[in-house]
Amino acid sequence: MTPQKILLIILDGASDRPVDGATPLQSAKKSNLDALAKNGICGIMDTISPGVPPGSATAHLAIFGYDPYKYYTGRGPFEAAGVGLEVRKGDVAFRCNFATARDGKIVDRRAGRIRDTKELEKAVNEGVDLGIEFQFRAGTAHRGALLLRAPGLSSDVTPTDPNKEGVPAGRTKATSKKGEKTARIMNDFTAQVAKVLDKHPINKKRASEGKSPANILLLRGAGVVPHIPPFEEKYGLRSAAVAAAGLIIGIARICRMNFIPTEGATGGLDSNLDNKIKNASDALDKYDFVMLNIKGADEAGHDGDFKAKTEFIGKIDDALGRLPRREDILTVVTADHSTPVSVKNHSGDPVPLIISGNGVRVDGVEKYDEINCARGGLNRLRGMDLMPILMDLLGKGKKFGE
Repeated sequence: MTPQKILLIILDGASDRPVDGATPLQSAKKSNLDALAKNGICGIMDTISPGVPPGSATAHLAIFGYDPYKYYTGRGPFEAAGVGLEVRKGDVAFRCNFATARDGKIVDRRAGRIRDTKELEKAVNEGVDLGIEFQFRAGTAHRGALLLRAPGLSSDVTPTDPNKEGVPAGRTKATSKKGEKTARIMNDFTAQVAKVLDKHPINKKRASEGKSPANILLLRGAGVVPHIPPFEEKYGLRSAAVAAAGLIIGIARICRMNFIPTEGATGGLDSNLDNKIKNASDALDKYDFVMLNIKGADEAGHDGDFKAKTEFIGKIDDALGRLPRREDILTVVTADHSTPVSVKNHSGDPVPLIISGNGVRVDGVEKYDEINCARGGLNRLRGMDLMPILMDLLGKGKKFGE
């Protein structure tokens, strides 16, 4: 039978470069991923274009078939939507990090990977007065989002996040005249937040225990809310998303996918994978397209931890063994970008891709990794190519010409 549904599994940041001759994907125990490769068609994919390191937002947009050069205005709006803020036309939004400052310098951009920040969120919203409407919402771990709502705002401002440690937080500057009002508001926000967080009991307790206090908020990714055609309107597929990271949830929401929350999903190495797999499996009974994002490998890549990344891929593989075997489903496995442990950041390396299900031309590849998939029948494609291929395999491709 021709498949009627798509399960798209995005192993966030799982792709890598060799360390001592092998990547984490090559080193991991992954019998289930290898079985999908053996029974499917494989290739490698540049989610943006060859040699361009993708951000997670631009990569997901491209994979969903939305031109990131047209629809990506900045990461902030997606983060804001992801943490549950209602974004509106004209709003300006930022992604935020709780961080640790000492003697005027940033010493930990993630505040010791702090987890529970709801009380700090409350303190910021209650203790800061900007003279305009604003909303701050904490996300997973150290992350959060800020939304500003007032006439005359602009995203033409510089970030306060220096993107490295050992230096002071930046002071927001306007990059055009229309950004001057926003820059003034942002500098006021940063100063007020530092005072609120510095005296908060949670941070005093963390400092006394030798932990990094979350005593400053770093801002970046300013953007205005884009208008994106709903996914169902674009493809005629009822869609849902299972994810933990605020950014990915936000992308799904702005694309009008139905977000399915998962108990125990953290976006880290401790995420409850069994619950995520169960939610994705159950969603396939109701929806035509289900996107499952699993992020922990990306965290290990950013930390430069080869062992943790390899072991987490093995845990993913074990959980994937509990997916249902259904003839009406196309199972697609890929990554949104490479996060090599040797780089500790995203790189422009292509990611491995599997499409497995009825109707695919099985190509003889038997291992899911960056090297074996490069020998597959899909060859090398771009992220924007994926959805047309999948729609054609569902028998829904649009004919070009007579």
